[in-house]
Amino acid sequence: MTHERTTTRLVPFLGFFLGCVLVAGGAASAGTPGVVPSADGTPIAYEAHGDGEPTLVLVHGWSCDARYWREQLAHFGARHRVVTVDLAGHGHSGAGREDYTMRSFGEDVRAVADAVGSDRLILVGHSMGGLVIAEAARLLPGRVLGLIGVDSLHDLDFPVTEEDVTEMIAPLEADFPAACRPFAAAMILPDTAADLAEWIQADMAAAPAEVALSAMREYMAQWITGAGPALFEELPLPVVAVCADLWPVNAEANLRHMRTFDAIVLEGTDHFLMLGAAEEFNRALETAIAKIEP
Repeated sequence: MTHERTTTRLVPFLGFFLGCVLVAGGAASAGTPGVVPSADGTPIAYEAHGDGEPTLVLVHGWSCDARYWREQLAHFGARHRVVTVDLAGHGHSGAGREDYTMRSFGEDVRAVADAVGSDRLILVGHSMGGLVIAEAARLLPGRVLGLIGVDSLHDLDFPVTEEDVTEMIAPLEADFPAACRPFAAAMILPDTAADLAEWIQADMAAAPAEVALSAMREYMAQWITGAGPALFEELPLPVVAVCADLWPVNAEANLRHMRTFDAIVLEGTDHFLMLGAAEEFNRALETAIAKIEP
């Protein structure tokens, strides 16, 4: 199987985790910054915006940081405390881990949740962040009202093999910056604004390769082994997905692992819908929050 064919087959699955930092778009609200140690001592940067419960914790995807949520901060900060997180190895947070596992990223989110002190949390995760927030919810029993995946959690039973992952990662190992550009382009609609599409590709190509490759291997391992789907079976929480329409959502498969699952699909959007279609996405996220908030 060629790399091109392997990547194409995994495109809907890659939508679970691919994320990016974008600087184009509207102004973000001013927030209160903080830094807190994760369970292993790694310093984790975060910002809190707005006020009101439940608190929304926004978790970015693969090779991005908290700036990714810039179009959501002022909008949701008017009614909620909105907390953004830089996972370890990303943004302003510390690095130095040998392995960037989903469990350790979940610990990063728990550390921030403890720092802000809320007992009524809705965790929102884009792409890879969909699994990270599930790990965090397991570490925060009784404090999480529900989970919202953003172009994530399309199909918990999507088949992935070790051969698929090896084929996909090989070019990234050989030349990470060069391989990241077409990797990102596969998630972007052709009619996306040129400056936005270029930013996505350039930003991903600038990510620390050692962090990105470790996180990708660790993430993919969760689906090869079945540990990712099994994680949701431990969580008595509602799950809502806000997804683009590039790849199908398999609600039947998800309900084999989740207590409840609902999906909101936005037509004509791509993996970066929270920035490329921010107004429509924000309305959909409001709906998702309403499905969870008691």
